[in-house]
Amino acid sequence: MTLSMTAFARNDQETPWGSLIWELRSVNHRYLEVSLRLPEDLRGLETPVRDLIGKRLGRGKVDGILRFQARDAVTGEFAQDETLVTRLMAVARKTESIGTQHSVVLSPLRVIDLLRWPGVLKSTGVDMDALMAAAMALLGRALDEMLETRRREGERLAETIHQRVDGMEAITVSVRAVLPEVLQAFRQRLETRLAEVRKDLDPARVEQEIVLFAQKIDVDEELDRLNAHIAEVRRVLKQGGQIGRRLDFLMQELNREANTLGSKAADLRLTNAAVDLKVLIEQMREQVQNIE
Repeated sequence: MTLSMTAFARNDQETPWGSLIWELRSVNHRYLEVSLRLPEDLRGLETPVRDLIGKRLGRGKVDGILRFQARDAVTGEFAQDETLVTRLMAVARKTESIGTQHSVVLSPLRVIDLLRWPGVLKSTGVDMDALMAAAMALLGRALDEMLETRRREGERLAETIHQRVDGMEAITVSVRAVLPEVLQAFRQRLETRLAEVRKDLDPARVEQEIVLFAQKIDVDEELDRLNAHIAEVRRVLKQGGQIGRRLDFLMQELNREANTLGSKAADLRLTNAAVDLKVLIEQMREQVQNIE
């Protein structure tokens, strides 16, 4: 199964304490990079969330946003995080002291400012363990949706690459077919040029020049390697999994052989074939960048 790295998923769930919403976005990246935005009360989920995403996804830059909209019924009673309040007040006093040293009057920290600080007030009616469990279960479903989207997009990318390698294979077949014609055309041009220089042609010299030319335009090895790489691309696509890096390497090898073929081209048809190969390889390379 071929997976794309570009996908989006959004899942929500109603709980006795309010609504949970997960949004996941991913784009192509060399490695797996996860960025999270979690509600302050659910910060304790960061490690398990990263672990779960790491188990389900191999590569990509993933942005995860968890939102919690509490019900009015459960926000009527609150508990205060006294440790956090104490720390905030200590920081405020220190800041006021620094301001005094620099003859700067700073407004004192007000109670309402403390109460608005994230994490200072917590609803006493929320079962946090159950809420966290629900958030993790919802994340699992969001990842299921994301993976299904990645799979569908991956299948489309794989089909596009298959079409390009079919085109490359057809070009290699046409190049092999035209090589005898290229050699024969060179023989005729050589004989014409030599005839203009002298009437009596040296058959041995003519054959020597033809052999040298045939060696110069011998691209059998390049065509064999191209076909080998094409077969490997097909095998890797069929294998599935985390194949993006392997395919990226194969694109480099295919491009190398196409360049060599172009450098040996002694006929417009071979030159055009090399250009067409490079166009197809570049199209594949663009698609491969999105494969996990």
